Order: sequence, then structure tokens, then C-alpha cells
Amino acid sequence: MIGSETAAPEVRRWARELLAAIVDGRSALTAVRHPLGFLCFPAWRGVGLGICVHVWTEGVRAEPTTSPMHAHSWDLLSTVLYGTVGNEILDVDTAAARPTHRLFEIHSAADGDLVRATRRLVTYRIRSHEQFHRGEVYTLPHGAFHVSDVRGEAATVVLGEDRRDRPDLSLGTLATTDHWVHRISCTPTETRRAARTVLANLQEKPLPDHLEDRCERAT
Repeated sequence: MIGSETAAPEVRRWARELLAAIVDGRSALTAVRHPLGFLCFPAWRGVGLGICVHVWTEGVRAEPTTSPMHAHSWDLLSTVLYGTVGNEILDVDTAAARPTHRLFEIHSAADGDLVRATRRLVTYRIRSHEQFHRGEVYTLPHGAFHVSDVRGEAATVVLGEDRRDRPDLSLGTLATTDHWVHRISCTPTETRRAARTVLANLQEKPLPDHLEDRCERAT
């Protein structure tokens, strides 16, 4: 449904029902603060698959311990519920004569992430930048380095398909060392407030006549 333009109203309806259940107390789902500056509502987890609602809203700041430049260990399929979501696609050079960054592996556990420095030194360049608007669908394959560029209020529904035995990756400074990043859960009040914000932005409006799949499949 996420990847089908004709099913966009159903995805929006699903998101409204998920968040309405949080607001009225039928669901105990708790939002989590992500270091890259958004809230994650982890709606469902299965074997190799996961569905989340990502929310960029006032008061949630990006605080990465390495940098915003990262690559998922999973294939992403996402649709924009409202707002504008940008992706800056990067080419990473692992054979640079004058490296500027160190490659880090991110190993997730139940209570946080171990950010582990590797010996691989790299540099990068910006290859492209694309923006996606309400109702549009985009994908990012695992291993594609990118920077999320979101300004203002926005929300997406994200389907992640896991690629086993692959860690998430990030670029950090040459001097950064191994460290642990703890996940910070929102309080019930903060979670309900964020859910209300999304619901307010999901008031029914006609979608554009022609939605575009404007994804660039980075490799």
C-alpha cells in the first residue's frame, strides 16, 4: 500500500487510526527520540520487517554523535504524510588520498546503539538532492549514504526491510572513538502531544492529481 499511489488514502487512514488510539488511551505505543532530529513511532516489528511513523516537529533537535551522514542496513520505502522531506545523496570514496571522515558501524541493542569506529577513512561528495512532498513515495536501498533534509513540520510512514548481518553506517570525525548512544523514550504526555500534532496535520485535504515516484535509487 505504501508504494501504491492509489492506496495513499488508505495509508493515511491507517496512520490516523494508529495515532488516534494513542491519544485516546487505547494504545500504549511510546515515541522515541532519534538522534537525527525526529520522533519515531515504532508501529510494528516482524521478522525482517518494520513499520514506523517518523515525525519532525518543533522542539525535537538533531544531536548526532558522529554526523548526519548515514546509511541504513535496511531497504526503505516511505510515503510523505505531510510536509516536505529531502534526501541529499552522497558518494563515499574509501580510497581518498586525504580522508576527511572515519566510517562507523552502528550495532543496535534493546537499550541503545554501540557506535564503533572502523579503520576505514573516507571522503565524500554530494551527488544529488531530491525533495518529496505530501503523498509522494520514495525509496532508499541499504548502504546508500545520505543526509535527511527536513525543514518545518513533516511526517512519513516508513517500511523497512532488514538486510541481515549488515550494520547501519555513519560518518564521523577522524578523532571520534567508540561510544554508546542510549535511546530516549518520550513520556506519555510527549507522545500524545506529538500524536495530536500529526492528527491535526492529517485533516483530509485532496491529494495532488498526479503523484510522482521521484526516488533516485542510489548505489
